[in-house]
Amino acid sequence: MNSSNHIEISANTTIGFLGAGQLARMSAAEVFRMGMKVSAYPGTASRSSTGGSGRITDPTDSDESDNKSENTGNFQPLEWMTPLRTPGAFDDRDALIRFARQCTIVTLENEFLDGSLLADVEQASGTPIYPSPKTFSLLESKWIEKETFSKAGIPVTPYRKVTCRDDLKEAGNAFGYPWVLKSSKGGYDGYGNVTIRSEDQAVSAFQSLGGDDNRELIAEAFIPFRKELAVQVARNHHGTAVYPCCETIQQGHICKTVIAPADIDPGIRDEACRISVDAVEAIDGRGLFAFEFFLSDDGRLLLNESAPRPHNSGHYSIEGCVTSQFENHIRAVMGLPLGSTEMRRPVAVMENLLGFADAPAVVENSSDLFKSPDAHLHIYGKRDSKKGRKMGHITLLGEQHKQTLSAVSDLAQQIRI
Repeated sequence: MNSSNHIEISANTTIGFLGAGQLARMSAAEVFRMGMKVSAYPGTASRSSTGGSGRITDPTDSDESDNKSENTGNFQPLEWMTPLRTPGAFDDRDALIRFARQCTIVTLENEFLDGSLLADVEQASGTPIYPSPKTFSLLESKWIEKETFSKAGIPVTPYRKVTCRDDLKEAGNAFGYPWVLKSSKGGYDGYGNVTIRSEDQAVSAFQSLGGDDNRELIAEAFIPFRKELAVQVARNHHGTAVYPCCETIQQGHICKTVIAPADIDPGIRDEACRISVDAVEAIDGRGLFAFEFFLSDDGRLLLNESAPRPHNSGHYSIEGCVTSQFENHIRAVMGLPLGSTEMRRPVAVMENLLGFADAPAVVENSSDLFKSPDAHLHIYGKRDSKKGRKMGHITLLGEQHKQTLSAVSDLAQQIRI
């Protein structure tokens, strides 16, 4: 059958995930639903990682990918779903090539990788990687990301590279106090970031974040903002699918709540979506991308960070949209037509379920959750709970923002993990 509309999905197709946490797990569910196989590269710390207070020493400790060391014997969420698994560090070229050769396509769950290494792995294995190594190389550090989007005319948070202690004073002069010092690569959920309020604190943060060891750091202006917003975009040769602009609410630098669509002026939502499309086109992205914005006190939209993968801010789309971010992630990398991002109900609110204590994970809940046809519980299958660790989430669909937000908060308070 020769037709431009002809699509083949084979049970022999294997989608490989670099990273094996909850994002890979939720994406993998869509792969299995389409009758394909999944292979996991859980990843361990970079073999050159070193210690240091306040630094990301093991990229696999990210609560987005939530990977753990090989020696813990603690399987990650994706590993419980597939027997196909390749051990190795994220900078182990030979292991990465072995993994890629077993896959039809490789995709990403986190950014704790090197763009040039990904390009080498793709060429040596012959297996395509999406997002492409070229696209990834335009986002792989906060410095490169800011340069990429700034050159494309996209409004970003003001920034400067920090390579020595003298740069700290210049950042303070340029931005005033407070300003923010960040690890250019490897920060997450508030780790690797320090809000600087004095020159003495800047020196201390520079040292704790690895500046004295030549770790690349970036200084950013502190932006007083009304709201933090996010947009997910799926893109491939079939077109672009844009999700509603949502609001993210942080608690202790960790995303606690997502409200979709954001309860703001529709014109601002539309502008955030337009900028997100411009951003994904600037990197020629294929896959699912997330873009986070500040809506500043003076009404500006500033692109703060991006992610070349599904994102916590898009979890609401599983029940809230016709096609979830995870399904469109798989459709995009597989070269399939993209699904509708239209919302099924006027409002969807997602509440992250964070660990209460360092202990084995046991879900304690009220039956109220299961009495609501519009409430949807997701538990990630992590064996151990930690205080503040993302253990699952609840999504509630509704008609009004305030009512739905209040109701999901009540449900979340009845659950302890």
